[in-house]
Amino acid sequence: MTTLLVILHIIVSLALIVIVLLQSGKGAEMGASFGAGGSQSVFGAGGGTTFLSKLTTSAAIIFMLTSLTLAFLSGKGGSSSIMSSKQKAKPAQQVPAQAPAQKQPSGQPLTSQPPQTQPTPQAPATPK
Repeated sequence: MTTLLVILHIIVSLALIVIVLLQSGKGAEMGASFGAGGSQSVFGAGGGTTFLSKLTTSAAIIFMLTSLTLAFLSGKGGSSSIMSSKQKAKPAQQVPAQAPAQKQPSGQPLTSQPPQTQPTPQAPATPK
């Protein structure tokens, strides 16, 4: 569908360029430069809408609609990313937090582990 819209968009843009270039400007007559531009028109100073001006309007509307549709479709695309191929890093293994120490009625904290004793320093070994 996107390819069809791109092809239609290109054709309409080229047609819009050609239609605009085929139209004559408001100042195309020699009398228009001297202020006589509106005197030759039956429909007043603005003039009537010609076939080319209606064609320009319709081509411009189609051009805008295809532009908006293509912009919407390009933003709606898949959620692929360069980073999606990489594996997610495993979070570091968390150490469970210890519950706060509860005190015994005697005032000593309760512990689930036996108290650790500090090692006694040993004298260096002497060679025999």
